[in-house]
Amino acid sequence: MYAIVKAGGHQEKVEVGDVILVNRLEAKKGETVEFPVALVVDGSKVTLAAKDLAAISAKGEVVDDEAKGPKINIMKYKNKTGVARRKGHRQPLTAVKITAIA
Repeated sequence: MYAIVKAGGHQEKVEVGDVILVNRLEAKKGETVEFPVALVVDGSKVTLAAKDLAAISAKGEVVDDEAKGPKINIMKYKNKTGVARRKGHRQPLTAVKITAIA
């Protein structure tokens, strides 16, 4: 059984036991979070109706609340003017382990 959940502005495919990285959440390490479900697939049974999905949510436990994404290097350059600028960015993330889909 798996579900598509809305987490941090993105949609993620999750199963019980999966660890997902989502945009930084307010929750601290060890706390429980809930994600709304957009689709549930249980074998050949697919649940799409909004009234059925309103009763279902995916629960997870915060594993790491200070994770960071990969380093992204930004380089701006203007030819023949001596203008060059380099900047880096690492997106703050939260690692969540999915404990239940119900």
